[in-house]
This record gives sequence, C-alpha cells and structure tokens, in this order.
Amino acid sequence: MLLVALLLVGASLIISNRIVSKVHTREKERATQWADAIRKKAELVRLTNQTFSQLRDKERNKMQLWIAATKEVSKPSALDINADVSFPFMIINQNNDIPVILIDNQGTVAGHINIDFKAEDLKQSYPNLPADSLNTRFEDSLFQLTHLWRQTNKPFTVEVYEDLFMTYYYSDSKAILRLENERDSLIQSFNDDLINNEGLVPVLLFNEDSNAVVGTNLDPLSVEEGRLASTIADLKSRNEPISISFDEGGQFTLYFDSSPELKQLQLFPFIQFFIIGLFVLIGYLIFSTFRKAEQNQVWAGMAKETAHQLGTPLSSLMAWIELLDQQGENAAFTREMRKDVKRLEKVTDRFSKIGSETKLNENDVASTCSSVIQYLRPRISDNVELNFTGSDELNVPHNAPLLEWVIENLVKNAVDAMESKGKVEVRLSQSTTHGIIEVEDNGKGLPAKLHKRIFEPGFSTKKRGWGLGLSLVKRIIKEYHYGKIYVAKSEPGKGTTFRIELPLKSV
Repeated sequence: MLLVALLLVGASLIISNRIVSKVHTREKERATQWADAIRKKAELVRLTNQTFSQLRDKERNKMQLWIAATKEVSKPSALDINADVSFPFMIINQNNDIPVILIDNQGTVAGHINIDFKAEDLKQSYPNLPADSLNTRFEDSLFQLTHLWRQTNKPFTVEVYEDLFMTYYYSDSKAILRLENERDSLIQSFNDDLINNEGLVPVLLFNEDSNAVVGTNLDPLSVEEGRLASTIADLKSRNEPISISFDEGGQFTLYFDSSPELKQLQLFPFIQFFIIGLFVLIGYLIFSTFRKAEQNQVWAGMAKETAHQLGTPLSSLMAWIELLDQQGENAAFTREMRKDVKRLEKVTDRFSKIGSETKLNENDVASTCSSVIQYLRPRISDNVELNFTGSDELNVPHNAPLLEWVIENLVKNAVDAMESKGKVEVRLSQSTTHGIIEVEDNGKGLPAKLHKRIFEPGFSTKKRGWGLGLSLVKRIIKEYHYGKIYVAKSEPGKGTTFRIELPLKSV
C-alpha cells in the first residue's frame, strides 16, 4: 500500500508540476501581453494628444482669422456702399462650431456665438423670474464659462475702436470635444477590460519616476501607502518584474503574481499526498489491529495449550512424591521436589492466565518480589550475587503469579548477560503515582539502538534465544497491569537497568 501510494503521489507530482509549469508560463505571457498593451496605450495617448494639440493650433489660427474678419467688418469704411466685405463675412459665417464670448473693457457681455443654451432655457428652471433677472443669470453663466475656457485656451484682446477693447474667449469646437470624449471612452474601456478584468493575473504597474501606482487589479488595501512597499517586495519575490520604457522617456515596472487558480493547483499534489497518506495510515492501523489480535490469539492459544500439556505430568509427579513419602525415602529430597512441583503449578497457572481476564489484587508487591528472589537464589550460580532492597510494605494492584514471572524473566536474562558471574540487584521504590521495580546487572550492557528492539517478538541477543521472554514481560506489564517497562539505562560493558512502573491505583 505504501509503495502504491508513493507511486501515485510521484506520478501526481510530476503531472501537476508539468501542468503548473505550463499555466505559469501562459500567465507570464499574459502579463507580458498586458505590458505590451500598456505600452501601446501610452503610445496611442501620446499620438492622440499630439493630434489634439495640432487641432487646437489650427482652431486658434482660425480664431485669429475670424477675429480679424470681425474687426474688418466693424470698421467705419465697411459701411460704405461700395466697400466689398463679402470675404470677411464669408470667414465669419464659416465659424459655426467654435463657441465664442465677447467681453468689452467695461466687463459687459458684448456678444456670443455657438453657445448651446439661451436665456429662455433658464426659464424652465426659474419660471417665476422676470426677463431682466433671467438675462442677468444668463450673463453670469457666460462669465463663468469664460473663466473655464481661459484655462485651456488663451483669450484674444483686440482694440475694435479707439479706446474700445474686446476680449474674445473661446472653447474647443464641438468636433474636438466629441473626439476627446470618444478617446476618453476608449481609454476607460481599455482600463476596464485590462485592469478590472478578474480573469487577468494579479498585476501592479508602477511608475519608477514618480513612485506612484499607475494601475492595478489588487486589493485596494494592499496598495495603500503604508503597505505598498511590502506588496511590491512580495510580488517581486514571486515573479521577475517586467520593465516598460516609453518613447518619451518614462520608466515603468510591471509586478505580477500567480493567479488564485494556479496557487490552488500548486497545493493540489500536497492535498492529494495528505489524503493518500491518510488512507495508507488508516489501512496500516487496521492491518496492525488485526495482526495484533491474531498475535494475541496465538499467544493465548499457545499459553493455554502449554498449561494443558503441563497438567498431566504434574499430576503424575505429585503422585510419585506421595509414594516416595510413604516408602520413607530421604525427606530432604522429597521436600525439594515438592517445591519444584509447586513452582511448576505456578508456571501452569501463569500460562492459564494468558489470554484470560486477569484480576489485580492490591497486595504487598515487596512480598511478591521477595518470594521470587528467595526461589531463584538456590537455583542460580553461586558466582552470582542476587540482592533485593526495599522490603517496606508497598501495596500495588498486581497479579502475583504474573509479576513473579516478569521478575524471574528479568533476573534470568541478567544472569545470562553476565555469563553466570556478577551481581544482580532488584530494587523496590515508589513515586507519587507509581510503584517502581528496578532490575540492575553489571553484565555486557546494551547499545542505545537496541533499547526498544529487545521487547519485540522474535528479537534476541542470544544465539539460541527465541526472543519471547521480554516480549511476554512487556505484554504482562502493559496489557495486564497497565504499567510501563523500559531500559532505564545501559552502557556496553557496564550493565543494564530495567525499570517497571506500576500504577498505585487500579485503572
């Protein structure tokens, strides 16, 4: 399952990376195209402004000609019946689109042409005003227009008669205004299609000369003055910015980010990896649970079968001991034989408890430890010193036969590790929550990498060992007594200390 999961994740990563790479390349191309469009837009605006500047120059020349014609027909000589003023009048009549307002040197409106509204138009807004008031309001409106017009077009001041000056205020013709509106509409449409297009990758166009944002489709909060520098730094770290130079010398930089869809696509393999990993983990836990259940059944079945097999020879041995007593054989021999038979009965009882519900009795654990030590002393080598400390009464919930089995296993392992020569100490103590039993020897010791492996079924440091003793010990302490057993300390050549922790209160 793990191999299949790794293959699936590997294939997914390769395919996803290819797709992400292609999408990222396309998004970079879109950003580059956007930059080209900005460059073309700037060129279009520049050319358009040049065109409008030329048109305004032509209209100013036209105004100068119109004013000259107006001045010509205003001369007294123009009143002569033989005077030919057809040409000036033709020039004057040709002005049908440039708005003009004449103000004399007394500050009075002397005339106007090509104005889109009249005094009568104000009557709709002010129906109760008399005609004089409407005319006054109309003239005020014309004066306001002259203030606006003079900002874009410099007025002409001409001496029409001696000491009579006229100032000609004029605005752009209707044709120029219409073209400007169309240009602005096209530019606005261009901005809406590019900057405000949600399908476009996140972009930010920055003017390096003025340190100002020209256009962006990012969140307005991210381009505020206090956060603009960090936003630019973040975008710069994600993608190489694109530099844009314009013909008139302006320097701009286009910063861009990956689209939200691309970012989600980049996360997809990791999400897939998590889901597949979760699937493998659940599968492994289920498999491990079944395996442990099967192992428990094997352990329990083997233990019960062993107890059953030991039962028959034990009964026979007990009968033979009774017969020897009746025949008056050596009492010391039969006494020791009875001890061994009782020990075998305990071993049979231990095996019969494996796989069954074990009852824990709150008895003195010191007595249990002392009992097994007394049994082992005459049955191990005389070259081994076996000591027990901590004889004070300590009541801990435990099953005496099983706990004796644990201590017996640990002591025998220690004797084997010392090759039947050395010292073994069994110590009993307590903490605030646990009773603690330590079995320490001065044998060969264990390297750190084996501290946990020695409790695995089948693992043994002995050439002829089956690797079941410590595994059974751990099962008895952990599953039946709800405690812990581990290697407290061990150094090669200095010995090993096993520590057992049993809860002071029943779980």
